Amino acid sequence: MNSEGDEPSSKRRKHQGMIKRNWEYICNHKKEKTKILGEENVDPQCEDNENKFDFSVMSYNILSQDLLEDNSHLYRHCRRPVLHWSFRFPNILKEIKHFDADVLCLQEVQEDHYGTEIRPSLESLGYHCEYKMRTGRKPDGCAICFKHSKFSLLSVNPVEFFRPDIPLLDRDNIGLVLLLQPKIPCAASPAICVANTHLLYNPRRGDIKLTQLAMLLAEISSVAHQKDGSFCPIVMCGDFNSVPGSPLYSFIKEGKLNYEGLAIGKVSGQEQSSRGQRILSIPIWPPNLGISQNCVYEVQQVPKVEKTDSDPTQTQLEKTEVLVTAEKLSSNLQHHFSLSSVYSHFFPDTGIPEVTTCHSRSAITVDYIFYSAEKEDVAGHPGAGVALVGGLKLLARLSLLTEQDLWTVNGLPNENNSSDHLPLLAKFRLEL
Repeated sequence: MNSEGDEPSSKRRKHQGMIKRNWEYICNHKKEKTKILGEENVDPQCEDNENKFDFSVMSYNILSQDLLEDNSHLYRHCRRPVLHWSFRFPNILKEIKHFDADVLCLQEVQEDHYGTEIRPSLESLGYHCEYKMRTGRKPDGCAICFKHSKFSLLSVNPVEFFRPDIPLLDRDNIGLVLLLQPKIPCAASPAICVANTHLLYNPRRGDIKLTQLAMLLAEISSVAHQKDGSFCPIVMCGDFNSVPGSPLYSFIKEGKLNYEGLAIGKVSGQEQSSRGQRILSIPIWPPNLGISQNCVYEVQQVPKVEKTDSDPTQTQLEKTEVLVTAEKLSSNLQHHFSLSSVYSHFFPDTGIPEVTTCHSRSAITVDYIFYSAEKEDVAGHPGAGVALVGGLKLLARLSLLTEQDLWTVNGLPNENNSSDHLPLLAKFRLEL
């Protein structure tokens, strides 16, 4: 079936070339001091010494084949052969091999393909793989894979956003949080917390998106919390189905959000109109979720019952009610991490937006790598008072593209890029 005529002429350019993505160096870091991912003939033993640990992270929504076929209207601009899994997977694997990242955070990883092709292929490249499938018999999930040579695994912490006891949380999205120990000879290093998620798509359910995010942040807080009260460095990747500057995005970066009067369709910024939409309730999620407005797990404290003539059950109910009422009054969400985005989302010279996904219906940024920034990079940040062990320094990132760039190669997927998302890549340094 040839439906290329359905697309505007600007979207029917059939170039089969590859668009070059360049490495951008941050903080005037000298090129010769940084190993470039995908560059050959670099001795990995030269990367680390007793004072620093360098590592690289890729976040990539690889487009589940089942979801591609269920949403074929998004890919009418594509030549049919480039949409087959037998064509797409070798291309995706080639990209992963070329960039050779130390940590992979993959979304839309289809379970049957994971078991038969993806996991075996990545294990043969030296990765250890952890996978969490979406709930409700959905065919895909998220994977975090890391190089044996760089990290050892301390803990695996899946997060299910579906809660049968909470009507709001009736969607099958998930998150996955790993605690990794850097392998550094002759040096003590904090662990690194790596999180991966794919939040709900529905642009008009910002209430669910924010609650899913709060659940992920609560798990990260629990996993990354250290004995001295500080947090170890954090890298949070994924497809957040929210655009730069949206309330959800701003909450991640700023550590706070007052959502009073906010329409549920405005949370993610995917749609401009919010006419006829209800506003977020206060609080967004019910108390029985067990997560506070600071996005941490609440300690369930049972009030001490003194020996009195009153009914002890009634005493407990009264105390619980007071707590719930106080919680309802606050429309302020907070979290305690100082998170920065690897990407700036706009090209500095032109102001043109970067895009991470591009198909027949839209070209926007929804994919991110967030990380614990060094203290000097987050002065005045509301979460800056919380101690971080070192924090991470961003050394380099693989440049993103504009929508116009991508339509010169007929959008996504195409002959060389086999997902409707681009891989995001960053290189970090942990100073010891």
